[in-house]
Amino acid sequence: MSAALFDPFVLGGLHLPNRIVMPPMTRARAAAGGVPTPMMAEYYRQRASAGLIVAEGTQVSRRGQGYAWTPGIHTPEQVEGWKQVAAAVHAEGGRIFAQLWHVGRLSHVSLQPDGAAPVAPSALTAQGVQVFIDPDDLGAASGLGKKVEHSPPRALETFEIAGIVDEFAVAAGHAMAAGFDGVELHAANGYLINQFIDSGTNRRDDLYGGTLANRLRFLDDVARAVATVAGPERTGVRFSPLTTLQGAVDDTPQSTYLAAARMLDDIGIAYLHIAEADWDDAPDMPAAFREALRLVFSGALIYTGRYDRGRAEAALTDGWADLIGFGRLFIANPDLPRRLSSGAVCNPGNAARYFGGGAKGYIDYPAVDGGMPSL
Repeated sequence: MSAALFDPFVLGGLHLPNRIVMPPMTRARAAAGGVPTPMMAEYYRQRASAGLIVAEGTQVSRRGQGYAWTPGIHTPEQVEGWKQVAAAVHAEGGRIFAQLWHVGRLSHVSLQPDGAAPVAPSALTAQGVQVFIDPDDLGAASGLGKKVEHSPPRALETFEIAGIVDEFAVAAGHAMAAGFDGVELHAANGYLINQFIDSGTNRRDDLYGGTLANRLRFLDDVARAVATVAGPERTGVRFSPLTTLQGAVDDTPQSTYLAAARMLDDIGIAYLHIAEADWDDAPDMPAAFREALRLVFSGALIYTGRYDRGRAEAALTDGWADLIGFGRLFIANPDLPRRLSSGAVCNPGNAARYFGGGAKGYIDYPAVDGGMPSL
């Protein structure tokens, strides 16, 4: 019997009432020091009817930050802020994972400790890739934010890599202490883990570069360290295997990411979260690749990108997906599961309010009945 979008699902022992996932989306509303705020707690509380929420990318260290006003999970103040978020979601009966994030090269010196260069597997700059900074950090007039080219990175020394693995493990412990139900590793969209995996961004000649096994070694180290802390059944990994986001390109992406999936299956992690290309004329992911992923990975498979209810139901019926993420729709429709179930018209989004700012365009979208969302 095929699964339907509103069927329950058990993910690593966690009972989900439906198969709708709110995926991680950077909204840049954290307070000074990357501390989550009560407004962020309200934002996630409103969306707690999702089967699973994966919170926005959360840097594991100050060096892992690439954008202004994004939250961290490496200081006591940040952990206390996240406790408010997790408690608000749980009070509404929801479930929430933290996404652990290190941007690697995609940062700016104004965001780095002591103005240092960002770090990466190799000293390669992604051409034309911009990051979002606070103009005040440049001594400019205050504003809502400014996009600038990311700063040229320096290559990590081999001895430094173990320290970053430890940062991920410590962050996983902080997430569980804050009350999250689990953690997701951000290994997609051209950030640090992705930079180690893809051949176009990793030109190392040590144990972390060259062969495919070596390029997967950082992912393996981080996944094992985090799974030891959070439990493999409460650990997921997000990939964007067939996209070339932010300059991350691999020569043989299908074989590379099938090997990565097989490796993570050996660790026993709970799920893979596949970010598909989501622009309007993006090519579809090949069916053969989806089917191969199902064969090599025995955990749950989440897919996110350009889904509506019809495409989601088809993916579940075909059997290559277990859960479906709805990204931008969740921004303007905090009661999205209810709208999908009833066929109600969705609120239009406002892209100008996606990153930075206050409550407007963040927690002021009405529920389907005209009130504010609640369960």
